[in-house]
Amino acid sequence: MLLTKSSRHNDSSIRFCFNSCSKLSVILVIQVFVLDFVFRFPVKPPAIDRKGEEEGRIAIPPERKSEKCPNGMMYVYDLPAMFNQELLDRCGDLDPWNSRCNAISNRGLGPPATGISGVPENLIPAWYWTDMFAGEVMYHSRALQHKCRTTAAESAAAFYIPFYAGLAVGKYLFTNSTATERDLYCEKVLTWIGDQPPWKRSNGSDHFTMLGRMTWDFRRSRDGDWGSSFIHMPAMKNVLRLAVERDPWDPMEVSVPYPTGFHPRSKSEMDQWRSYVRRRRRTRLYTFVGARRQVAGDFRTLLLNNCYNDSNSCRVVDCSGRRCYDGTSEILEAFLSSEFCLQPRGDAFTRRSTFDCMLAGSIPVFFWNRSIDRQYEWFLGKSPASFSVFIDRRGVKNRTTSIRKVLEGYSRDEVKKMRETVISLIPKFVYRNSSISDEDQNEGFADAFDVAIDGVLRRFKNSRNGRRKNQQ
Repeated sequence: MLLTKSSRHNDSSIRFCFNSCSKLSVILVIQVFVLDFVFRFPVKPPAIDRKGEEEGRIAIPPERKSEKCPNGMMYVYDLPAMFNQELLDRCGDLDPWNSRCNAISNRGLGPPATGISGVPENLIPAWYWTDMFAGEVMYHSRALQHKCRTTAAESAAAFYIPFYAGLAVGKYLFTNSTATERDLYCEKVLTWIGDQPPWKRSNGSDHFTMLGRMTWDFRRSRDGDWGSSFIHMPAMKNVLRLAVERDPWDPMEVSVPYPTGFHPRSKSEMDQWRSYVRRRRRTRLYTFVGARRQVAGDFRTLLLNNCYNDSNSCRVVDCSGRRCYDGTSEILEAFLSSEFCLQPRGDAFTRRSTFDCMLAGSIPVFFWNRSIDRQYEWFLGKSPASFSVFIDRRGVKNRTTSIRKVLEGYSRDEVKKMRETVISLIPKFVYRNSSISDEDQNEGFADAFDVAIDGVLRRFKNSRNGRRKNQQ
């Protein structure tokens, strides 16, 4: 070992003391030597891996993230596997008729789209056959990567419960199931959450979850009725819920966009798609994508017949049976080639088709106010008339209103203005490819997930500020 001049001096002192000093003096000199060495050659602590804690690594300290998250940070619960991962592992049992394994693959994006036409070749990798009810899987995947996620519960402002309620409940909706079966997972997850310290501090008032199915699937009031009673369970009273369709009169629900098939990997891909949509030549006035229902007075059957009889102005994509279940390129082409798209209510008041239509730059036409009123306000704003048309269905039913004449009544400039509004909204209602983390986004943009999480954090912050003000 190389010693400094001072070190050699100390070594000489030791030899001298062994010859002429007492044992106490020897001990003191040795201590001086050791301290001298330690200060000159300090041992460096091991470097901290700051990429995350996923494999037992140390996460970035919460305070380092706070400047990027002015509304606070989000904690993601690590739930027992039965509430999410095991549902994915048993994907073949989630539907009584067909396997759901493809639908929830690729972190919820589904299989890559093949045989799709009407899309620029360089953008095809951004397209997937995405299921309309896969949002719970997508939100969980994105939450684990979000810039405002913290692994320190004590520093969190919001607590995300990644329970796949739609998958857990959906498997029982179309079978001869009991109310107990439909509520089993929901009751168990609330029991588990109720034992967690963050919940005990707030009674759930800073907690939120995502429901991948419409709110009506979780609002059973009586045992013999449809769906689960999840939302009516007492523990859910204070929990904020993100759902693909909200109850307009429930202040604890926020509607979030249905997933579409487009999942851009960068802002560049988003800009390319919007430019492409803007340039598209539209050869039809309007289009309708949907299927007939075997019920008396079915409005969608009326629209199909109307379009078939007005084939010069309207294009039809008949989705009878399961023809459109996984998406088809014919649907996309129809929307891309039309100025307007008809959006009647489906199983509920809202439809995924609304977002497929707008993604193609087509202007949605609604027949029920509840299909858009007080829905998706964080993403589409509070002025539906700026990007859509409303036609009272009663006039269409009694033949006093002509859909074609109403749509022809809009000037070219009015149509162009509405289309520009639709195109400006696209980034806010599509979901980015979840395989690319926020940190890897060199030219990212705020997508529907970002808008949703920012909205949750902002709402919780405003709620905290309001409580402090009332306490003063």
